[in-house]
Amino acid sequence: MSFLGVLMLDTRFVRPLGDIGNAETFARLQIPVRYRTVGGASPQRVVRDSDQLALRDFIAAAQELVAQGATLLATSCGFLARYQRELQAAVPVPLLSSSLLWLTTPELAKQRCAVLTIDAQAFDARQLVGVGADPATIVAGVAQGCEFQRRILGDALEMDLRQAEQDVVDGALALTRSHPEVSTLVLECTNMPPYASAVAAATGKRVEHIVSLIEQKWSALA
Repeated sequence: MSFLGVLMLDTRFVRPLGDIGNAETFARLQIPVRYRTVGGASPQRVVRDSDQLALRDFIAAAQELVAQGATLLATSCGFLARYQRELQAAVPVPLLSSSLLWLTTPELAKQRCAVLTIDAQAFDARQLVGVGADPATIVAGVAQGCEFQRRILGDALEMDLRQAEQDVVDGALALTRSHPEVSTLVLECTNMPPYASAVAAATGKRVEHIVSLIEQKWSALA
């Protein structure tokens, strides 16, 4: 039976329902999933250190999942968008490196989109260029050092989920207040989908993320 293969960073932090790393997220969508952890690929290493050495490990993991029967692949870190072309070229099935691929879809072509990222200081045009998106796309992050950012990038065992949700909502509100013309928010971080409904309710904007992208692509493959 075909399945979704997820290339996971090497983490231990909590993954609530809606997170790409929580299998129940996909069980509720009736998408069979299989995970493959890339050893040593920490959030710090991939997000802030821009470690290209990890690329070969992600390619090997992707090829392993395809050999097992994966018909769609995704990664658990939106910053891997900068390697979309290399990752996709290495496998014969669709690979979604990041929710930033939403920016290249015909569905959002006429929308005014903006990106909410886990770390605006680490984010640069390589992520957008990597997926073929406009490098001038509006990008903003959650507050530096907030609970959500600190716990995820620090790979902490505990996280205040209520505060994490508030951090993501606050980041989205700050972005949309600065750019009221934005109609659609794309959540870069794969750990943000649990808070997507709260973001949509607070901002009144359309909200897309890695899980919604996977759901769309899986339906198209069926």
